[in-house]
Amino acid sequence: MHIEWSTFWIQLIAFLILYVLLSKFAFGPLFGMMEKRRQLVKDQIQTAEASRKQADQLLEEQKQALQQTRKEAYEIIEQAKQTGSKQADEIVRAAGAEAARLKDEALKDIENEKNKAVAALRSQVGAMSVLIASKIIEKQIDEKSQEQLVEHYLKEVGGNV
Repeated sequence: MHIEWSTFWIQLIAFLILYVLLSKFAFGPLFGMMEKRRQLVKDQIQTAEASRKQADQLLEEQKQALQQTRKEAYEIIEQAKQTGSKQADEIVRAAGAEAARLKDEALKDIENEKNKAVAALRSQVGAMSVLIASKIIEKQIDEKSQEQLVEHYLKEVGGNV
């Protein structure tokens, strides 16, 4: 193999000129576009990672808010149960007090009516006794007639009561 040095140097010079021209006009813009593309992809990855972290944080906040809401709802339900129980107890206690009051009033009314009836009966018995005594005095009768008269007036008093 024989090397032609003149051709070799011409090809080497042509190659270097071509390389310089390609570096200046082709490789520079091509590498610049590749660098921009690399930076764009890197930025998108960083943005996606930040968005994922933010989404994770929001998800955690939502979970905590949901848990807090459930806790508050449970507390409200428990408070409503306690309030309802207290109100039921209060209603039962008030009804018991009212029943006791009505019972006491009824017993007082019964006692008053009983006292009135006894007083009226005593008044009638007293009046009858006076009437019987006056009749007995008026009629001085024998013992048999007196017994008949007393039985008659007792039957009369028994019928009026």
